[in-house]
Amino acid sequence: MKDKMKILIAYDGSACAEAALDDLQRAGLPVEAEAVVMSVTEVWLPAPPPSSAEVVELARAVHVPSDMTRVYSKNSPAVQAAQALADRAASRLRTNFPQWQITTEIAVGSPKSEVIHQADNWKPDLIVLGSHGHSALARLVLGSVSQGVLADAHCSVRIARGRVEERDTPVRIVIGVDGSDASAGAVREVAGRNWPPGSEVRVIAVTDPLSPGFISSLIPPVRDFVNESNQADLDWLKKLLNRSLEEFKSSELRVSTEIKEGDPRRDLVEAAEVWSADCIFVGSIGFNNRFERFVLGSVSATVAARAHCSVEVVRPPKIEEGNGHEQR
Repeated sequence: MKDKMKILIAYDGSACAEAALDDLQRAGLPVEAEAVVMSVTEVWLPAPPPSSAEVVELARAVHVPSDMTRVYSKNSPAVQAAQALADRAASRLRTNFPQWQITTEIAVGSPKSEVIHQADNWKPDLIVLGSHGHSALARLVLGSVSQGVLADAHCSVRIARGRVEERDTPVRIVIGVDGSDASAGAVREVAGRNWPPGSEVRVIAVTDPLSPGFISSLIPPVRDFVNESNQADLDWLKKLLNRSLEEFKSSELRVSTEIKEGDPRRDLVEAAEVWSADCIFVGSIGFNNRFERFVLGSVSATVAARAHCSVEVVRPPKIEEGNGHEQR
């Protein structure tokens, strides 16, 4: 039996962080899950100096003297403000997801580093962040480091951009596929979630065909090679999309497929915008072989940065050698 999904939600009180909370209602997430709401602050104004009794208590609570400042800073006004933000977000989540187990976590330091540190320790299945956060002056920055978290996290990451929709209305999802294990994981992730009735999925493969060029008009074998290579790539993509469709056999989602010519960094974003998609799912890494022109994972960060909707970058769990257990 699979354990409950674990979700780490980075929250800073910004409009984008609020949108990320709304977006979770349209992310197909399970009814039961474990969630940690995390707020990070870089403390500017220190708390009042500790008394001699507090110094003694702090010394007992830490392993090395350098930890004393960090521990005592948790009493600062900035940390208390971060706790209030996290509590507010947790309360809202409990209303929207009454069966989730929700706790809060406050950290002091670099937002990106602290989120990654928490993720490495807790090992969530998914990290959720807003696309932009407060200005640096607010010192509760999370959204502005979303790209850094996306690059360094060992689990899936959702860069959320909420839309004003009713909770149970159909959702539109774009999935970019390139034949890699990561993009196959993105397909499985979407197929395995709980979507509102009538939700739609569009699976898109993007190809950059070879151009015959002027030389092919002078050398027919070159032209024939280019045409045969492009046709082989097209046939491969059709098989790839058919395999993707197999994942949705037991799903009630309405699924369609499409092959586009161009650059996935541009075409996936444009397709999602034209179709008014709620989210784009892509794999975290691509592959390097004869089909390198279809690589999506290498451009997932660009898609996440440019898209007008939410983007979820899927990192399939790693299998620990020797015992078959999943690890992240």
